[in-house]
Amino acid sequence: MKNKTRCGWEGNTELMIRYHDTEWGVPVHDDRKLFEFLTLDAFQAGLSWAGILGKRENFRAAFDNFDPIQIAKYDGQKVQQLLQNPGIIRNKSKITCTISNAQKFLEIQQEFGSFDRYIWQFTGGKTIVNQWQELSQVPASSPESDAMSKDLKSRGFKFVGSIICYSMMQAAGMVNDHLVSCFRYHELAGASKSRS
Repeated sequence: MKNKTRCGWEGNTELMIRYHDTEWGVPVHDDRKLFEFLTLDAFQAGLSWAGILGKRENFRAAFDNFDPIQIAKYDGQKVQQLLQNPGIIRNKSKITCTISNAQKFLEIQQEFGSFDRYIWQFTGGKTIVNQWQELSQVPASSPESDAMSKDLKSRGFKFVGSIICYSMMQAAGMVNDHLVSCFRYHELAGASKSRS
């Protein structure tokens, strides 16, 4: 496992390597998992992904395993409880936005049948497979994430700027941004071809 060629951003911590090798760029079609990525990427704003990943299990425990139905019902007392939780990022605006985002998430499920159907429309229902040679080529946003951000904001979502949306697209496999030299690039590119 150590001698495989990877992207380079994962560093040398076991948690980040495992995330890179098993999750990042794998197409996600489960609504709860999509809400988890949307939430964690919002909490990541201004912070490192490694730091968020290290607190992920704490977030899952604190936020009812990212169940939007439960989170949408959170009240002021629950917000205060979360603000006292040292295992998560105690940022009041990010906590309250998670609650309102859960409410908007449920509205999208009602309208489209699933959040999955809604969110994947921005990439035409398939993974965009890029061909980056170096990390410096990987963009922070794209026309697709711009469109996603604009639409989510119009629906009342918060902490959904284009960069956050693009991070979610990368995490949820809506885009394959592994470098072509990375062993995961070809595994995922092959999987996305066989799915279509």
